Amino acid sequence: QVQLVESGGDLVQPGGSLRLSCAGSRLEFRLYVMGWYRQAPGKQRELVADITSSSSTNYADSVKGRFTISRDDAKNRVYLQMNSLEPEDTAVYYCNARLLESYWGQGTQVIVSS
Repeated sequence: QVQLVESGGDLVQPGGSLRLSCAGSRLEFRLYVMGWYRQAPGKQRELVADITSSSSTNYADSVKGRFTISRDDAKNRVYLQMNSLEPEDTAVYYCNARLLESYWGQGTQVIVSS
Protein backbone atom coordinates (compact mmCIF):
# COMPACT_ATOMS: atom_id res chain seq x y z
CA GLN A 1 0.00 0.00 0.00
CA VAL A 2 1.44 3.36 -1.08
CA GLN A 3 1.84 5.82 1.79
CA LEU A 4 2.32 9.56 1.69
CA VAL A 5 2.82 11.27 5.04
CA GLU A 6 2.84 15.05 5.31
CA SER A 7 4.35 17.07 8.13
CA GLY A 8 5.26 20.65 8.94
CA GLY A 9 1.87 22.31 9.18
CA ASP A 10 1.49 24.87 11.94
CA LEU A 11 0.01 28.16 13.06
CA VAL A 12 2.09 31.04 11.70
CA GLN A 13 1.72 34.81 11.58
CA PRO A 14 1.18 36.65 8.29
CA GLY A 15 4.50 37.21 6.59
CA GLY A 16 5.99 34.12 8.17
CA SER A 17 7.39 30.96 6.62
CA LEU A 18 6.80 27.23 6.85
CA ARG A 19 8.33 24.20 5.21
CA LEU A 20 6.08 21.25 4.50
CA SER A 21 7.49 17.79 3.94
CA CYS A 22 5.97 14.69 2.41
CA ALA A 23 7.54 11.26 2.80
CA GLY A 24 6.56 8.58 0.32
CA SER A 25 6.87 4.84 0.73
CA ARG A 26 6.04 1.71 -1.25
CA LEU A 27 6.26 3.49 -4.59
CA GLU A 28 8.93 4.12 -7.22
CA PHE A 29 9.06 7.69 -5.98
CA ARG A 30 11.48 9.05 -8.58
CA LEU A 31 9.05 8.25 -11.41
CA TYR A 32 6.09 10.13 -10.01
CA VAL A 33 4.90 13.67 -10.51
CA MET A 34 4.69 14.98 -6.95
CA GLY A 35 2.31 17.74 -6.05
CA TRP A 36 1.02 19.83 -3.22
CA TYR A 37 -2.67 20.68 -3.13
CA ARG A 38 -4.68 22.60 -0.57
CA GLN A 39 -8.27 22.83 0.53
CA ALA A 40 -9.63 25.74 2.50
CA PRO A 41 -12.92 25.50 4.40
CA GLY A 42 -15.86 25.65 2.01
CA LYS A 43 -13.64 25.57 -1.07
CA GLN A 44 -12.54 22.95 -3.55
CA ARG A 45 -9.15 21.34 -3.40
CA GLU A 46 -6.71 23.20 -5.63
CA LEU A 47 -3.24 22.62 -7.00
CA VAL A 48 -0.55 24.64 -5.28
CA ALA A 49 2.53 23.32 -7.05
CA ASP A 50 3.87 20.19 -8.66
CA ILE A 51 7.21 18.85 -9.79
CA THR A 52 7.92 16.24 -12.42
CA SER A 53 10.42 13.40 -12.34
CA SER A 54 12.84 15.69 -14.19
CA SER A 55 12.20 18.46 -11.64
CA SER A 56 10.17 20.74 -13.87
CA THR A 57 7.92 22.80 -11.67
CA ASN A 58 4.49 24.36 -11.97
CA TYR A 59 2.84 26.81 -9.57
CA ALA A 60 -0.57 28.29 -8.99
CA ASP A 61 -0.56 32.00 -9.79
CA SER A 62 -1.49 32.81 -6.21
CA VAL A 63 1.76 31.36 -4.83
CA LYS A 64 4.29 32.20 -7.55
CA GLY A 65 7.30 33.96 -6.09
CA ARG A 66 6.39 32.93 -2.55
CA PHE A 67 6.36 29.11 -2.56
CA THR A 68 9.02 26.70 -3.81
CA ILE A 69 8.52 23.00 -4.41
CA SER A 70 11.49 20.63 -4.43
CA ARG A 71 12.14 16.93 -4.25
CA ASP A 72 14.81 14.59 -2.92
CA ASP A 73 14.42 11.25 -4.65
CA ALA A 74 17.14 9.66 -2.55
CA LYS A 75 14.99 10.30 0.52
CA ASN A 76 11.61 9.78 -1.18
CA ARG A 77 10.57 13.25 -0.08
CA VAL A 78 8.96 16.31 -1.58
CA TYR A 79 9.00 19.69 0.10
CA LEU A 80 7.07 22.92 -0.08
CA GLN A 81 8.85 26.01 1.18
CA MET A 82 6.26 28.67 1.89
CA ASN A 83 7.36 32.27 2.44
CA SER A 84 5.45 35.52 2.89
CA LEU A 85 2.43 33.59 4.07
CA GLU A 86 -0.96 35.27 3.89
CA PRO A 87 -4.21 34.49 5.72
CA GLU A 88 -5.56 33.29 2.35
CA ASP A 89 -3.00 30.47 2.48
CA THR A 90 -4.84 28.92 5.41
CA ALA A 91 -5.88 25.42 4.37
CA VAL A 92 -5.20 21.73 4.75
CA TYR A 93 -2.26 20.92 2.50
CA TYR A 94 -2.16 17.53 0.80
CA CYS A 95 0.66 15.68 -0.87
CA ASN A 96 -0.12 13.88 -4.12
CA ALA A 97 1.80 11.34 -6.17
CA ARG A 98 0.65 10.91 -9.74
CA LEU A 99 1.67 8.55 -12.53
CA LEU A 100 -0.84 6.06 -13.89
CA GLU A 101 -2.46 6.13 -10.45
CA SER A 102 -2.93 8.98 -8.03
CA TYR A 103 -2.24 8.77 -4.32
CA TRP A 104 -2.96 11.20 -1.51
CA GLY A 105 -1.64 11.84 1.94
CA GLN A 106 -3.81 12.60 4.94
CA GLY A 107 -3.05 16.33 4.93
CA THR A 108 -1.40 18.82 7.25
CA GLN A 109 -3.07 21.96 8.57
CA VAL A 110 -1.61 25.39 7.89
CA ILE A 111 -3.16 28.35 9.66
CA VAL A 112 -1.95 31.86 8.90
CA SER A 113 -3.28 34.26 11.50
CA SER A 114 -2.16 36.98 13.84
